[in-house]
Amino acid sequence: MSLQTELRAPENDSSFANVWQELKWRGLVQVSTDEAALEELLAGDPITYYCGFDPTAPSLHLGNLVQLLTMRRMQLAGHKPLGLVGGSTGLVGDPRPTAERTMNSKETVAEWVGYLEGQVQRFLSFEGENAARMVNNLDWTAPMSAIDFLRDIGKYFRVGTMIKKDIVASRLNSDEGISYAEFSYQILQGLDYLELFRQYGCVLQQGGSDQWGNLTSGADLIRKVEGASVHALGTPLITNSDGTKFGKSEGNAIWLDAAMCSPFDMYQFWLNTADDDVVDRLKVFTFLSREEITAIGESVAEKPQVREGQRTLAFQITSLVHGVDATLKVIAASAALFGQGDLAGLDEATLASATRELPRSIAPAQGLSIVDLLVAAGLANSNSAARRTVGEGGAYVNNAKVTDPDAVLGAAEALHGKYLLVRRGKRTLSMVELGS
Repeated sequence: MSLQTELRAPENDSSFANVWQELKWRGLVQVSTDEAALEELLAGDPITYYCGFDPTAPSLHLGNLVQLLTMRRMQLAGHKPLGLVGGSTGLVGDPRPTAERTMNSKETVAEWVGYLEGQVQRFLSFEGENAARMVNNLDWTAPMSAIDFLRDIGKYFRVGTMIKKDIVASRLNSDEGISYAEFSYQILQGLDYLELFRQYGCVLQQGGSDQWGNLTSGADLIRKVEGASVHALGTPLITNSDGTKFGKSEGNAIWLDAAMCSPFDMYQFWLNTADDDVVDRLKVFTFLSREEITAIGESVAEKPQVREGQRTLAFQITSLVHGVDATLKVIAASAALFGQGDLAGLDEATLASATRELPRSIAPAQGLSIVDLLVAAGLANSNSAARRTVGEGGAYVNNAKVTDPDAVLGAAEALHGKYLLVRRGKRTLSMVELGS
């Protein structure tokens, strides 16, 4: 199979001496504690490490995917991951740069914990000597009284140090300010690291570099309480080459839940990656080897019109998130929209996702002539223009060319009994839904 149709199963890239060197090459190290000591640690015997995910939404997103895939790379190198879903920290929420988070109900947070646990579990292996383990910080915070929390944990934190953390400082200098609840978030996250160190011997926490203050709070707490040295790793925030924020599409986050971001939308998002960003995205979001990514980079530079990098990227990531079968359906749908595949073979959900952004209109179920249909679909501004389109051979309904200007189309021709995909020429599309 070609790179566009073969999913690379996660595996180690043997061209690197150790996983730290691979993480560096892939651009996954923005900041860390002692780099030399951390490289030596990761090149030695298996360690236990963790990353936390707060249930502030019913799904993880692409920023979280960076962490999940980084966790998987370290697990493939033999290390033992702990996937933490924050049943307690999710009740508070880590401070945002701009304003206070809206607190969700305990019932909602508990429900979202289940959703996120299921998503995390899809990217890690829970078998073998270095099997992953899921943990929930509500298990150790719920039994703790406020007095115990202040006496046993709070006494190790200095307010002067806490207010110097970047996110806290920015909020303190804003009109919004910061509540004591969000201010205390870094203490809760520090407690998580301490508990995981005590229970599982966890010696590395990873997260986004924007969380660096929270990451180091746990390492500092362990040093003060246990006298032990542990590590933190901050991955860079992914940005586009033009400086725009990565992971947004039309103002919406790219979620990992198919109900919130369909496989079709996921695929299209990656397919639209700029040439300048393709190689970096392949490094971060796929398990292709250095040799393969280098070869694709050369193809992008020499033959950008072929879009090998974008198609490889879209297939690999959509398959990792949604599975190969769903991705192949997306590819088939993309081709079918423009007459290069079996449009009638698409299931209704895939058809709906593939045509969601198209202009839509309603037509009577008893049918319309092709001329009226072209006008109703907004593909012709008059009957005469529509007749001209038909006469020139440029009118299609569900990929079938219509040459008779008096042809009537209705439910008998409709996909799933109600959809008519109307096309003018090669690429101008509109969806007409038949009413009752």
